[in-house]
Amino acid sequence: MNSVKPLVLLHNSSSAYATSKRRNQQRKNPQRRNQQKRRRQRAPAEKKPRAEKKLPSKDASSADKKKKRSKKSVETYKIYIFKVLKQVHPDIGISSKAMGIMNSFINDIFEKLAAESSRLARYNKKPTITSREIQTAVRLVLPGELAKHAVSGGTKVVTKFTSS
Repeated sequence: MNSVKPLVLLHNSSSAYATSKRRNQQRKNPQRRNQQKRRRQRAPAEKKPRAEKKLPSKDASSADKKKKRSKKSVETYKIYIFKVLKQVHPDIGISSKAMGIMNSFINDIFEKLAAESSRLARYNKKPTITSREIQTAVRLVLPGELAKHAVSGGTKVVTKFTSS
């Protein structure tokens, strides 16, 4: 005859209660659950020795003269992409990941156009890249209809610039 054995807890009941309570809180709060997952994924950090307190030295005035390091500025097209998006679709936003992709796309197109226009100037033995080289590079790099729109837009901007 099979007898049913009672469930035996190997740890004390208060910790079992605490574990079940934590699980219930995690179910209610997914943000907390994600934080705990991230903590578990991190490797345990080694303890660093504590730094000793530094006493003010005689050369304190020279320390004041040293400038703090400023953050290196990174130039992006993000603000311009956002302005154009708002002109075209005022009610639509863009995620940071999509903004990064658009920024990379613009940088890539810029590099291709610059390389092609530089090559054209070199072929024609000219030291300067003019609007003519840029226009030809646009026709060579961009496909079909997109090249036509880009050329007409560029021509319009150049004539507006030269007239003012």
